[in-house]
Amino acid sequence: MRRRRIDVTTTSEQGLISASDEEQLAFCLSQSRVIFTQDTDFLRLHHQGVSHAGIVFCSQGSRSVGEIIRSLVLIWELLETEEMRQHLEFI
Repeated sequence: MRRRRIDVTTTSEQGLISASDEEQLAFCLSQSRVIFTQDTDFLRLHHQGVSHAGIVFCSQGSRSVGEIIRSLVLIWELLETEEMRQHLEFI
C-alpha cells in the first residue's frame, strides 16, 4: 500500500472564511481534500448530491479533540482518496 502524506490546512489559511459552503466543497474537490466539519449544512449538501472529495462530520460537543484527531487518522489510514469521493463519514 502506498503511503499518503497527511496535509492539513484550514479554511482561514486558504482565505475561505467568508466563502459559501458550496465554494468550500468546490475548493476541496479541486485539491482532492476531504473536509472535516461540524456544520450540518454540509450534510444537506451531500444529500443534495453536491460534488465533493469527501466529508467527515462530527456533531459539535460530541467528541473530544483527541477523539476527533484519532478518528481522522483512522479514516486516513483505512480509506483511499478515491473511496472518500462523494462519501460522508460520521465520527
